[in-house]
Amino acid sequence: MRTLKTTEELAAFCAQAAEGPYVTLDTEFLRERTYYSRLCLIQMALPGDGEAVLIDPIEGGDALSLEPLYELYRNTDVVKVFHAARQDLEIFFHEGNVFPEPLFDTQVAAMVCGFGEQVGYETLVRKIAHGAVDKSSRFTDWSRRPLSDAQQTYALADVTHLRVVYEFLAAELEKSGRTHWVTEELSVLTDPATYQVDPENAWRRVKTRTNSGRFLAVVRELARFRETHAKTRNIPRNRVYKDDALLELASTKPTNLQDLGKSRMLLRDARKGAIADGILAAVEAGLAVPSEDYPKPDTSRDKLQVNPALADLLRVLLKAKSETASVAQKLIATSAELDMIASGRRDVPALKGWRAEVFGDDALRLCAGEIGLTARGTSVKVIEL
Repeated sequence: MRTLKTTEELAAFCAQAAEGPYVTLDTEFLRERTYYSRLCLIQMALPGDGEAVLIDPIEGGDALSLEPLYELYRNTDVVKVFHAARQDLEIFFHEGNVFPEPLFDTQVAAMVCGFGEQVGYETLVRKIAHGAVDKSSRFTDWSRRPLSDAQQTYALADVTHLRVVYEFLAAELEKSGRTHWVTEELSVLTDPATYQVDPENAWRRVKTRTNSGRFLAVVRELARFRETHAKTRNIPRNRVYKDDALLELASTKPTNLQDLGKSRMLLRDARKGAIADGILAAVEAGLAVPSEDYPKPDTSRDKLQVNPALADLLRVLLKAKSETASVAQKLIATSAELDMIASGRRDVPALKGWRAEVFGDDALRLCAGEIGLTARGTSVKVIEL
């Protein structure tokens, strides 16, 4: 196996890749100690029995620029194939401000092709490539050098078997006319907004049990400070303070270091220095927010007037449609979306795009009383009324 550690080596390999129809890719990274994922290794494989290589940004250091890879990402003649690409794409977006185009995600494609929800790579390798992946190296420290033979073998398996999986799924999608379904799904993965966390809205990720405006104002300021502090110092947000500590602080509203010292949830390092100063300033800022500027929680679901019988029928319809189309139910519609439809909402993803073809159009007809459902043996059929 070959490991690329210089820009020249990477450029030569990417030039080879540019001559083919696709290239398979994967990454190994660490995120336990940083806000942004630390890229430790990149794996690439050429089509068929072509060469598979490791790209080592750690040992490469200053001698290795990833620009040749980013140039390949911009080459729309070559499909870039990943499995469960979200975290990989987040790394490349933050490292190089680039997304692979065009992109193919075998996890998404597998859900469209009837392999179930969030299907794992090992399952696809076993069912499609009739191979096996040794998972023993999955949770090793990919930042340590030298890499063991087992690590390198595991890393390359992530892209060599992927070639067979990709070719099978791409052919299935072409045969069924569903290629555009996957393209619609992947548009979310190549949207910069997917990977950007605005400190102003970080509070919305914190689960609270109260809608008190004053309380939420303090939560907002504490979440804003935590997000900004974590990003600027590249440390995990939970290393600043965890959600349970944030909620405790919003409840107790400390005004000085002595108050902070009484916290049960706060880490010791957060009771002094920059974090402590930031907490006290955030609490003060939250308490100073005028009532008209309090954060407004999303209560849209609370206000839904759901017809429970209709919601149940929609769930039965979804199950029938997903089985007929061999598509994972959760990929078509979530439980929350079914409740929205049953309450009269029509601005939901389940009623748009390819989902409308599979489920949404008939869901609307069911709501309008134009069709009904009947059980025949072990299956459910749609009947005209």
